[in-house]
Amino acid sequence: MAYRQILVAIDLTEEADEVLTAAQSVADQQEAAEISAVTVVRPLTHIYGGLDMAGLSASASLEEEMRKQAVEKLTQLTAQFGISAEATHVKAGHPPSEIRALADDLGADLIVIGTHGRHGLGLLLGSTANGVLHGVQCDVLTVRVHSEE
Repeated sequence: MAYRQILVAIDLTEEADEVLTAAQSVADQQEAAEISAVTVVRPLTHIYGGLDMAGLSASASLEEEMRKQAVEKLTQLTAQFGISAEATHVKAGHPPSEIRALADDLGADLIVIGTHGRHGLGLLLGSTANGVLHGVQCDVLTVRVHSEE
């Protein structure tokens, strides 16, 4: 199968290079494949769902700073793989949902995502990779990352 639009989803950890390398390898085997990259910043309300964050004005500036740092880091990282700044995306929200939505918007025919598969229901796939896999309309390549534990 020929892939034309590859979306690589990374979490900006040290393992991101492994996932980007795998995506680049697939793209190199295709004739005219384009690679886009995405990372998703989880809002504080998603992380601390049980707390009332409405009165914390500092949370908005913290989220904006997190987003700004994610843009900088993603742009630097993807530039090493020849991915243009225009093809990088930083989203805010629930990672599996945001990744699936962007894949649909871009017309991606392949999503490349890393998986740790270390705990709970994510023993086979990480929870984000598992969430992306269910309900996506395109192929998904999961890359087993080799993080130091």
